[in-house]
Amino acid sequence: MRVRTRWTSGMRFEGTTAEGLGIVMDAHPEHGGSGAGPAPMETLLLALAGCTGMDVVSILRKMRAPVDRLAIEVSGERAQEHPRVLTAIHLRYVAAGEGLQPGQVEKAVGLSQEKYCSVSAMLRKAAPITYDVVVTDTSVARGRVPHARTHTA
Repeated sequence: MRVRTRWTSGMRFEGTTAEGLGIVMDAHPEHGGSGAGPAPMETLLLALAGCTGMDVVSILRKMRAPVDRLAIEVSGERAQEHPRVLTAIHLRYVAAGEGLQPGQVEKAVGLSQEKYCSVSAMLRKAAPITYDVVVTDTSVARGRVPHARTHTA
């Protein structure tokens, strides 16, 4: 696996994979950038969400679980002193589907976090990762509170 970044201007970098797929990273304006893309640490959290999200969707499909939507919200706390590493990470998995059961999503998320997601495995060595799961059965009448549980990985 190989990637390359190239400085284009200000604090903006364009990254590409060996296959030519790209991403733009930039610093926030208060740090000398123009905000043209996510900052490197935000990109790291996006990679975490993408990795575990792909796992969860794949596992739910294999389970034949009726998932229609999945969103993953990730928050990270950072150290106050440099290097400002992540000190805690929390993921919120928000899934919906007609007849989707919380147990199905919880099992898929658990497998991703405990076995499959390589980004989670790497980051867990640096910071604790917690997560919670919110599931909405879209066949249930509107107004019902979705299921939610919090887990520590």
